[in-house]
This record gives sequence, C-alpha cells and structure tokens, in this order.
Amino acid sequence: MAEDRDESQKLKRIAASSYDYDNDPRWSDYWSNILIPDNLASRPGVIDHYKRKFYQRYIDPELVVEPMSTGSSSQSTRQSTPSSASSAPNGESARPRNTGSSTARSSGPTSATTGSPPPTSLRWDRQTIQFSINAWVFVVAVLAIFPFVQRNLSNRAYRLSFMGTAGHSLYSLYALYGVPRAWNMQALQVYFQTVISTKDFIYFIYCLSFVTSNLYLKFALIPIMCRAIENVAKFLRRNFTRSSLYRKYLEEPCVWVESNTTTLSILSSHAEIGLGFLLIISLLSWQRNIIQTFMYWQLLKLMYHAPVTSGYHQSVWTKIGRTVNPLIHRHTPFLNTPLSAVQRWWFRCDIHTTGRQLLESGMRDYIN
Repeated sequence: MAEDRDESQKLKRIAASSYDYDNDPRWSDYWSNILIPDNLASRPGVIDHYKRKFYQRYIDPELVVEPMSTGSSSQSTRQSTPSSASSAPNGESARPRNTGSSTARSSGPTSATTGSPPPTSLRWDRQTIQFSINAWVFVVAVLAIFPFVQRNLSNRAYRLSFMGTAGHSLYSLYALYGVPRAWNMQALQVYFQTVISTKDFIYFIYCLSFVTSNLYLKFALIPIMCRAIENVAKFLRRNFTRSSLYRKYLEEPCVWVESNTTTLSILSSHAEIGLGFLLIISLLSWQRNIIQTFMYWQLLKLMYHAPVTSGYHQSVWTKIGRTVNPLIHRHTPFLNTPLSAVQRWWFRCDIHTTGRQLLESGMRDYIN
C-alpha cells in the first residue's frame, strides 16, 4: 500500500509539474497574492513549490506538497509578511490586490519596491530572453513561408526557426528545472521523468525531428508560429501596457491572441496530426525518411497521452475516427485487422519510455 501511495504521489507530482500554468488565469491571481522577497522569487525551486500548492488547491487536493527545505526562504518570507497576515496558509502570505497602474506578478520575478523600473523598461531576465527568442522565431518563420523569398534564404530561415524554438525550449527547461543533480543513470532517469511530459520537451523533440530533415514542409512551421506569437503577446501585455506604440498598434492583436489561445492550440494540434499523414505520403517520394516518419509518429503518440497536449489531440483524433471508421467498415473491411493492431500499439503508451526513445532517436539522427 505504501508503494502504491508513493507511486501515486509521484505521478501526481509529474502531472503538477507539466500543468500549463501560464494559460490558467487563476495562477496569475494566485501568484500575485504571494508576498516573498525578489531574490527568492527568482529561484525555480520557490516557484515550483507555489505551483504545486496551487495545483493542490485548484486541481488535485490529494497531492501532498512538502514544505520548502530551505529555512532561509521561509524565514525571509515571515520577516516580509505583515502581522495582519499571520493567519495565512503555510508558506503563503496574502496581500491586498493592486487596483492601480502597477502590474501583477505572474511567473517571473518583479521588483516589489517603490524604486522599481516601469513596466516598459526591458531587463534581461528570463522572461525578456524568452521574449526575444520567440520574437526572432516568429519573424524568421514568416520569412520562411513568404512566397517571394529566394529558395535558399527560405530554406535557411526554415531551419533557423526550428533551431530557435529548440533553443527556447532547452532554455525554458533549464530555467524551470535546472540540470540533473548528478550525471549518473538514476539521476538522469529522475530528471527526465520530470521534464518528459512538459510542453517544452515535446516541442524540443518536434523541432529536432524537422531541423535534421532534408524535407522542407512549411506546414510544420504552424505550431511553432502559434506558440511564438502566444508567448510574445503575453510578454507585451504584461510589460508594455504604458507604451503608446503598444496601445496604438499592438494592443488589439495581443488581446485577440490571449483571448484565443484555445483556438491556436486547436490549430496547432490539427497541423501536427496533418504532418504525420504528410510524412507517410512523403515515403512515396525520393525525399522519404523512414526514421523521421517513425520518430514523428512516436511523438504524436506522446502528444496524445501527455497531459499538456492530450486534450486537443484526443479531440482531433476523435473527429477523425468518427469520419474514417464508418468508411472503412463499409468499403474496406479488410483494413479492420491492421487498424486494430495499430490502435493497440497507439493506446499502449508509457510516457517516460516513449519520451526517452524519442530523445535518443532525435539526438542520434541529429549527430548523423
């Protein structure tokens, strides 16, 4: 029983770490009401602790959240907490929500002092670096799909788009999860179990599967463009609200993007699944790549089962099944047996094993 409880808590912690907090408006409100010193707010361990407490409160009450191991952080928090908030929950300090012009703190550190720089001033923190990479990826991707660009320049921009997104994903994983505690098999296994089901890892493998290919499918740029424009819009909305240039030209597009994140995710999932069928069709051409096709379908299998992408992918596959299955039963019943075998392989998925195989295949293909 104890082993079952430990395994259950382990899976819950993995689900909590892979939850998409940025797209949950409750997380912004929750984080803005936590008062901790800025030097502690920038630590990934502190942010992860409060994310787990948020997940416990709003998503899964059965998740057990251990107190932060650093005594200095709790001590500093208590020193910064007013006496009127002494009845707040463990590790959390409530404060009145700002209704003025100051912006609420989201997933990154901001200065809580009166001498803090205005929101329009750029500081090279984690969020600014990620914004710069995403903006660069979006511009290069637009250049890659623009029809009047020379072919060599377009192909180079195509590869640079995937390389930029892969670099952004690796940087995000490093900023949120750091590096493995040790470089042995056990520590690496624990580390990869934490990051394998995250969206950053999935998009890293996605980019790795296309940046090494000689097949230029501009259709593959749709998911990374949707992700880049979503991250750019979030950053602009949080840091440039006082800019007249932003209010005049960028506010309406950014508001539309933030209010249609679900639409962008659905578009990305349709494009990702469509790419799988395009790769199967490409096997009939001279540019076929069997390893890339198999690797990408393993990635689609991971996307189908990973919590951060499963909702959108399962919805698309359900629509495909409702359309295709009656046609197969009516006109090609001999395909029922092979389709049943494929479905058994599809639904038999271990996220950690699949992710590890994808990483090994992608790195081997990249090196070769």
